[in-house]
Amino acid sequence: MTALNQVYATPFFGKRGYYKGIDMAASESSVQYDGMELLHLYHQHPSIKLRNQLVEIHQGLVRKMAYKFRHQCYEPYEDLEQIGYFGLIRAIERFNPSQGYAFSSFAIPYIRGEMLHFLRDRSTLVKIPRRWQELYNEGQKIRKELTIFLGRSPKEIEIANKLHISLQEWQECKLAAQNRMPLSLDATYVNYIDYQLTLGDIIPCPRTAVLQQQEEERQLLQGAMSLLEDNSRMAVELVFLKEFTRKDAGKKIGASPMTVTRYLQKGMQDLIGYLQPQAESGVMSAEC
Repeated sequence: MTALNQVYATPFFGKRGYYKGIDMAASESSVQYDGMELLHLYHQHPSIKLRNQLVEIHQGLVRKMAYKFRHQCYEPYEDLEQIGYFGLIRAIERFNPSQGYAFSSFAIPYIRGEMLHFLRDRSTLVKIPRRWQELYNEGQKIRKELTIFLGRSPKEIEIANKLHISLQEWQECKLAAQNRMPLSLDATYVNYIDYQLTLGDIIPCPRTAVLQQQEEERQLLQGAMSLLEDNSRMAVELVFLKEFTRKDAGKKIGASPMTVTRYLQKGMQDLIGYLQPQAESGVMSAEC
């Protein structure tokens, strides 16, 4: 008895008189054959219609991968499936049937890659405990259900009771979920009529504050230096700014080192007198 006769001799027949296993195997073989035929045809004459047919034939690859990733993350299955189709389309567009390998082996890396990119972009910099992530996601579902059932927004204590946790733990879950996403410094903080105030504008930068203070002090010093007598100003600039010795500064000015010392003393006293009132007024305005 041949292998085929042995199969037909078994009691597992379909309604139409043939073995169900043979029917299923023939169906799968037919789909694979049709898919490869379409891939050859699409490679020679690409069109959106053929591409859509190929997507429909191979959508099982996307669903299988989406189901696998669904148990490794918190993204909805539907979102993962939709992203996976982008990878499938890329694979169809780039597949060359003449190279002789299976389309599924070629397509799966594209589908997986799209899902991984999606999950990477959606991932957060701050990792929170898995239990809190699960509670937060479940709490959001309960919030929607209670809103429909009660006809109003549910109270936080009602959501916590449904989750069988304390109100404090539910609030901590919410706070952790809200703070896990980074904020852009370009995000609008206040929107005025003529301009927008961003988050970066209101956050003080220590380095910028130091540079701004140094610039203000430099301008104050320049203004005070301009009020000094010529010899005192030259002595201060040569000795303190250009680091001349008093002897070299005296040669530049045309005076003895002792005279340069007197110019420096007078210049320093005058600078203190010019700068102190401005410093005191700055402190007074800051206190006010």
